[in-house]
Amino acid sequence: MKKNIIRASVRRFTADMDADERRRQSREVAARLAEAVRRRGASVVALFSPLPDEVDISPLLDSLTGVRILLPRVEDTPAGEPRMEFYDYRADAMAGGAYGIREPQGGVPCLPSEIDLMAVPGMAFTRDGHRLGRGRGYYDRYLAREGFRAWCVGVCFAHQIVDDLPCEEHDRRVDEVVAVGVL
Repeated sequence: MKKNIIRASVRRFTADMDADERRRQSREVAARLAEAVRRRGASVVALFSPLPDEVDISPLLDSLTGVRILLPRVEDTPAGEPRMEFYDYRADAMAGGAYGIREPQGGVPCLPSEIDLMAVPGMAFTRDGHRLGRGRGYYDRYLAREGFRAWCVGVCFAHQIVDDLPCEEHDRRVDEVVAVGVL
């Protein structure tokens, strides 16, 4: 199945989700992600500001204690190409950024080698970690960066788990997937 067909199907299922079910699954997934942080002994954790159709892990921004929390910011390189970097999260230094996503402002980007665990959003995942993103390649490029070593946790709703995904050479896998119904 083609990537654009899978994305469209997932978007339809997500749009049809009941608000209570969305909140229930988000709470459960956030709890499993917090457990992964503890289990891995992560001290530097890269999360994400969820889009309206993504699992809401934002409660973790203030509930994970004893860890340095990072969030992504998309910015242009000197060559004019957009690139994702991760910055320290501060509740008082957030603003709307690329694609309407809340992003950290100011600061110096964290080196990829400093991140212990990264929560990775996606449109769909297989149980063994194959991932389908939104098609812009930000996470695939970041995960391929020199020095990147973090344990990657795919984060999604239950309906975003599929049996198979088309994969290309540049597509990066995650180490673990957390979703309702996935052990």
